[in-house]
Amino acid sequence: MTLSAAASAREILTRLHDVMASRSAAQAKLNSVVNIIGEALHSEVCSIYLLREGVLELFATRGLAQEAVHVTKLALGEGLVGTIAEDVETLNLDEAAAHPDFAYRPETGEEAFHSFAGVPIIRKERAVGVLAVQHAESRKYEGVEIEALQTVAMVLSELIANAGLVDEAGGGSARVQSTATARVTGFKLVDGMAVGAAVFHQPRITIEHTVAEDTEAERHRVYAAFDKMREQIDRMTSQAEFGVGGEHEEILETYKMFAYDEGWGRRINEAIDSGLTAEAAIERVQQRTRMRMREIDDPLLRDRMHDLEDLSNRLLRIVSGQLGTAAQMGLRQDSILIARNLGPAELLEYDRRRLKGVVLEEGSLTAHVTIVARAMGVPVLGRVKDIRRLIAEGDRLLLDVSEDTLVIRPTSAMEEAFEAKLLVTQKRRAAFAALKGEVPVTKDGQRITVMVNAGLRDDVAALDLTGADGIGLFRTEFQFLISATLPQREGQRRLYRDVLDAAGDRPVTFRTVDIGGDKALPYLDHDENGDEENPAMGWRALRLALDREGLMKVQARALLEAAAGRTLSVMFPMVSEPWEFDEARTLFESQRTWLEARGHKLPLHVRYGAMLEVPALAEVLDILLPKLDFLSIGTNDLTQFLFAADRAHPRLAVRYDWLSPSILRFLRRVTAEANAAGVPIAVCGEMGGRPLEAMALIGLGIDRLSITPAAVGPIKAMVRSLDRAAVTQAMAQLLAKPPANLRSALRDWAEAQQVELA
Repeated sequence: MTLSAAASAREILTRLHDVMASRSAAQAKLNSVVNIIGEALHSEVCSIYLLREGVLELFATRGLAQEAVHVTKLALGEGLVGTIAEDVETLNLDEAAAHPDFAYRPETGEEAFHSFAGVPIIRKERAVGVLAVQHAESRKYEGVEIEALQTVAMVLSELIANAGLVDEAGGGSARVQSTATARVTGFKLVDGMAVGAAVFHQPRITIEHTVAEDTEAERHRVYAAFDKMREQIDRMTSQAEFGVGGEHEEILETYKMFAYDEGWGRRINEAIDSGLTAEAAIERVQQRTRMRMREIDDPLLRDRMHDLEDLSNRLLRIVSGQLGTAAQMGLRQDSILIARNLGPAELLEYDRRRLKGVVLEEGSLTAHVTIVARAMGVPVLGRVKDIRRLIAEGDRLLLDVSEDTLVIRPTSAMEEAFEAKLLVTQKRRAAFAALKGEVPVTKDGQRITVMVNAGLRDDVAALDLTGADGIGLFRTEFQFLISATLPQREGQRRLYRDVLDAAGDRPVTFRTVDIGGDKALPYLDHDENGDEENPAMGWRALRLALDREGLMKVQARALLEAAAGRTLSVMFPMVSEPWEFDEARTLFESQRTWLEARGHKLPLHVRYGAMLEVPALAEVLDILLPKLDFLSIGTNDLTQFLFAADRAHPRLAVRYDWLSPSILRFLRRVTAEANAAGVPIAVCGEMGGRPLEAMALIGLGIDRLSITPAAVGPIKAMVRSLDRAAVTQAMAQLLAKPPANLRSALRDWAEAQQVELA
C-alpha cells in the first residue's frame, strides 16, 4: 500500500460513516463494513468476530464461507482470534498456520489463505471482538494497514455497542454488587494501616462519537485542552509541599516533560487526520500505549508509560467536558482510593487530611506514584487483581499493607480487631521510637552495629528518627531509575553530598549503581543483548558498569567529589570473581588521580568493599579478602542464587527459608573466614531486619546489620534482650545436627530465653 496510515483510515471511515448513519439492521451494517475494509485494504478476507455469552462468534465475513457466519465460535484464548481477544493484542503473521495458537476451522474454508492480521475491538478497556483480515499470499501486513485496522476497530466498537450486539458485562467488566465480607491480597508498596470508605479515582469516560464531522474543529478542541492541561500540571507541580530537593521533585519534572511532549500531540493529530473526533483520537493513542505496555517487560519503562496514560485520562476529561476524578469532586470523609493505576500528579490533587490509603490493580515499587506516596506518608497496596470489580463506591475498607491485605465490608468484630491492632502498632511504634537514643548492646556487653538501607535523599531522615548507627547501604540506582535521562555528574554529586551532609559524622556506604536485569533503563541501549530470560542473573550491576565504563567513571567522580574532606565508603554489587573487584577499584583510583591532577579536593580516605551475592565468590575469599576494607552479604540475591529460586516467583518466594541449615551454614563459613582475616562483615537485606533471623545471624558471628528503617526499633529491642554467648552456643548445636524445622527450634529457644521478638 502507498497510502499513509491516516489517509487509509480516513478513506475507510468516510464510507463507514454513511453505513453507521443508515437505517439498516446491525447485521447488514456489519456485512457492509467487512466489504468496505476488505476493498480498501485489497484484502481477500475481512471478518468480524464478536464476544457473546463468553465466546467469540463469527458475525460477518468477506472471503470466508458464508455458512460459517454465526456457526464458527472460539473461546477466549482459543485460536488466533481467541488469543487476540484474551491478550488484547495485535497479531500480524505471514503464515497463520505456523503460529502455535492457530486453530483450524474447516467450515470457514480458510485453508486457502496464508497471511493473517487481527486487532482487538476494544470497549471499556476490554476486548469485545476481533477484526481480522487474511490473504492468500504469504506476507505480513504493512504498518499503515495495521494502523488503519486499529482505527477502524475503534469505530466498530461504537457501532456494535449502539446495536447491542455484545454483552456489556461479558468478560466481567461489571462490578460485583455484594454485601458480603471479602479479603484480598496484594503487594506491599508503601507500608501502613488505614480505615476508610472506598472511593473510585476515576469513572470511565465512554466515548459516544468516534467519527469526526470537521477535523479542523476537532484539532482546535485538542489544542485548547492541551493548554488547559498544562496549566493544571504547572500549578500542581509548583504547589507540591514536600520541602526542597527530594526525588519527588525530579519525578514531577519528568511528568511535566511528558505533558509538553510534542510527539504525543503529533500522534493525536495524526489520529484526527484519519477522521476521528478529538476524544476518539486521544483514546486511540491511549489504546496504542496500553498495547505497548503489555509488550514491555521493563517495569521502569512501563511506569513511565503509566504517567503518559495518566495525562491521557486528564486530557480526555478536559476535552469531553467531564470532570471525573474523585479529587476534583472532593473527599467528604476518610477515604481509601481505588484505581487501576495513578500518576503522581493525580495523587497530589487529593486532600491529604481525608486520603488515608491507596489500593491499585497495578503499581510497582519504582513507580513514580509510589515514591510520591511514600513522601506523602500514604500507605499503598498494589497488584490487587480485579479490585474495581470487587468493591462498590462507599464500601467500608480495612487496609493493612504490612500484611499485604485489604478487607472489604468488614464485620464489626473485624473492625474491632483491626482498631486494636492499629492501637498496638501505634504503641509499639512509640516504644521502639523511645529506643532511638539507646545503644544496641547485648546483655553480655557485645555491641551490635545497626544501620539502615536507603536510596532516596529523604531516607536519610531515618537516622535521626531511629537512632541508627549510619547508612550501611545507599542504593545509588534510584536516581537512575526515576530519571528520564542518564543523570549528569553534577546531579549525582549533589545527591551524594546532600546524603553525607545529612548523615553528619555517621558513616554512609554507597553501593555503585545496580541497574540492568529487571532494573533496565529505557535510555540505555540493550539491543546487543536481546531479551534476557533470567534478568537477575544477567547483564546487570557490576557487570554492566564495567562494560559501560563511561557510566561508572561519571559516578566515581561524583562520589569522590561529594566526599571531599571526608571518608568515602563505596562497595561494588554482584562481584563474582576477584578480578571484577580489581577492575572496579582501579577505575575509581584512576578517577581519583584524574581529579587530583586537576586540583579537585578529594576524600581523606576511600574504603572499598564488595557485596557477596554470587555464591561463587565464597570459594575465592582467600584471594579477595586481603584486598577488601569490608564485606557485605546481600541476602536477598544470595538466597535465590543458592536455591536457584526466583524470589519474585509467588510459588517459590515462601518455599525457601532464610533459617534453613544450608543458608546458615554458608553464612557461618563466610563469616568465620572474614573474621579470621580481620575484615569487617555486614549483612544487608531483609533477613537482617527480622528479629528471629537477626538473632541467628548474631549467633553466627555477625555484628553489623543494615536494614530497613522500620526494622531498627524491633532489632534494637531484640539485641538488648539477647545473650550473645548463649545464642552462639545454641546456633553451633542446632547447625551440628539440624532439627526438621530449624525456625521453630530457634523460636522455642528465643522464647525460653525471653528474647524479645516483636
